[in-house]
Amino acid sequence: MKLDDVKISKAIIDRYHSKLTDALDVEVALVGGGPSNLVCGMLLGEAGVKTVLFETKLAPGGGMWGGGMMFNEIVIQESALHLMKKLGIRTEFYEEGYYTADSVESCGTLISKCVQSGTRIFNLVKVEDVMFRRENGEKRINGLVLQWSPVNRLGLHVDPLTVRASYVVEGTGHPAEVCEIITRKMDAKLRSRTGKVVGEMSMWADEGELLTIDNSCEVFPGLFVTGMAANATMGAPRMGPVFGGMLLSGEKVANTLIGLLRPERKSSQSAITAQSK
Repeated sequence: MKLDDVKISKAIIDRYHSKLTDALDVEVALVGGGPSNLVCGMLLGEAGVKTVLFETKLAPGGGMWGGGMMFNEIVIQESALHLMKKLGIRTEFYEEGYYTADSVESCGTLISKCVQSGTRIFNLVKVEDVMFRRENGEKRINGLVLQWSPVNRLGLHVDPLTVRASYVVEGTGHPAEVCEIITRKMDAKLRSRTGKVVGEMSMWADEGELLTIDNSCEVFPGLFVTGMAANATMGAPRMGPVFGGMLLSGEKVANTLIGLLRPERKSSQSAITAQSK
């Protein structure tokens, strides 16, 4: 069979149109494709939660690709090994409490597992604004405003498209872009000590890893934060090329959202746990 150039183009346009149309009204919209949001997207997809992820760059994965200073190895602490095992990512024991993994294998597997769970990933899409409504007199995020990343970078005046979501999860890393938008454009306060994005502190891996998990929460009605965006929003230390906290952060937010959106799953799991005791 001969390949038809136009049919190739038509197949791409038809399939992308179908994917994007289906993603315009979702339960959870993830902003940023770093490791925390990829884990979150995978677990939400596995739970049957309609989820979509928007990544501004060509390749999702965030800073995990480069390991430490372009040495493509990462460190995972023991508390996150259950997620590495679930993902099927190989780890090597280094010394007590420390394990290493290939950063390329880790990123590739995270992306694949996230998509295979049913969560759609759209790359080269920039979230440039949010949608909000008033519920019981309170402002609440209820969607995102999207633009192509190249259009955004070139500063072209092209109107965006919108996506409706019951919840938004910010995982944009150090800039905490969505939280910055809310405080700047909506004159609203976040659930941080200043009401704004506090900004990350300097390096302290041990403290930063623990606080990444603690800070992964709802910071504004309808908006959760994960990963480094959580620490930047709350004013906690950065942690460098150790990624267990990132994975556990995504797991925590996913479990919280599953409890909100699929309470019957939480009840069933509680019953199973009770029976096993």
